[in-house]
Amino acid sequence: QVQLVESGGGLVQAGGSLRLSCVASGRTFSDYGMGWFRQAPGKEREFVAAMTYSGGRHDYRDSVKGRFTISTDNAKNTMYLEMNNLKPEDTAVYYCARRRPGDLRTDALSAYEYWGQGTQVTVSS
Repeated sequence: QVQLVESGGGLVQAGGSLRLSCVASGRTFSDYGMGWFRQAPGKEREFVAAMTYSGGRHDYRDSVKGRFTISTDNAKNTMYLEMNNLKPEDTAVYYCARRRPGDLRTDALSAYEYWGQGTQVTVSS
């Protein structure tokens, strides 16, 4: 059974930083593509960032490019999302997810088969 557990969310002022963590049980990140998504109140869940199983390719939604960085520590079975220069519009519940084997789509919700429970990020203006 695969389990993904996020942590690191919280309340921060605009311009501040947070680092989210996602600890996974089971197979290591090096075997699967991984991603971060977020969902704001009243809105659909949206893609934030993703990386291939080899870690060689990182994708980001346009609004977070240059501010967010996705990374992994395979020895700790942990994925991170470093978020800098946070904006009020970044407020959402953030979820980590593991992509289905062989699915090359990085930004599609349906490409991911396992999800964490989410961690709340609130950015005040």
